[in-house]
Amino acid sequence: MRFVLVGGNTETARIDGISAAGATPEGMAHTPSADLEIVTYGQPVSTRTVPVSPSGCPTPAVVTRAVFELLGFERLAVDSGLACSTSAPTVSIGVGPGQDVRDATPLPSAAEAFETARRLGRQLPDERLMVGETVPGGTTTALGVLTALGERPTVSSSLPENPLALKEAVIEMALDVSELSPGDTAGEPVKTLKCVGDPVLATVAGLAVGATESGTDVTLAGGTQMAAAAALVRHFGIDDALSLATTVFVLEDESAAIEELANDLAVDVTVTDPGFDAHDHPAMNAYVAGEAKEGVGMGGALALADRADATMAAVREQVIAVYDRLLDRGNDR
Repeated sequence: MRFVLVGGNTETARIDGISAAGATPEGMAHTPSADLEIVTYGQPVSTRTVPVSPSGCPTPAVVTRAVFELLGFERLAVDSGLACSTSAPTVSIGVGPGQDVRDATPLPSAAEAFETARRLGRQLPDERLMVGETVPGGTTTALGVLTALGERPTVSSSLPENPLALKEAVIEMALDVSELSPGDTAGEPVKTLKCVGDPVLATVAGLAVGATESGTDVTLAGGTQMAAAAALVRHFGIDDALSLATTVFVLEDESAAIEELANDLAVDVTVTDPGFDAHDHPAMNAYVAGEAKEGVGMGGALALADRADATMAAVREQVIAVYDRLLDRGNDR
């Protein structure tokens, strides 16, 4: 099994109130690059800052790294439109960051990103792939994709209260400028990505298509963004088995309707509860309060731990160790 983490950026994240995947709009630009480094090295390398939300909720990369330290698994980091360079070794898809979804063509390189990722997915030699993402603002572009495809328009949020009305207003503007109505791009995943997507969604969908075509089992590690990627795969014409591994935090977000969305798409869902409410610790408290919920493949990593019979107590202790190590590093500087 190989764990693939796709990182990239979209200018959509700069819309005020859309995302908490960074302490500031400027900080969000560094979040995916730092997430790749944390999962790879256990700490950021090219920046001194650990990605946190405005309230201080740590990036889900802390959880994914903690599970890796417990289990060890093959990893691959993919650069799909990073706005800032990363010191993590990556495979580059060769595209730049996505533009604001309200632009007429926020992802003009959609076809190139999708096909390059599709070739990569075909060539990976693994029997199983688990694919995660890190892209601030990605639930908004996911909403655009689901809406344009005519699927259930439900997404989660990194914020405790999902700003769904704001996202819906943004996507309404995005569809208007692209002269689209809901459902207009059904059966046209690449057009959908070009008009309302982001480079990470394009790459995740392309990877999943290519890997499935070569007989590889694919699990999408995440929440509603990964469900949007699954929708793109289905609209490409792939009917093979597809799985989604997410967290209890997404499941409990009623605005996400993740089980209903996955059922619409004939996607099997695994939900893991890390039991973060068992500890009073800043590495976990914000998740219990409804922040972050998913990202950086956290749900997939937790599912791997569960399948390997690693106790959630052990996972929690390792999360604390990774968080405290990162905090100590920050204080040293």
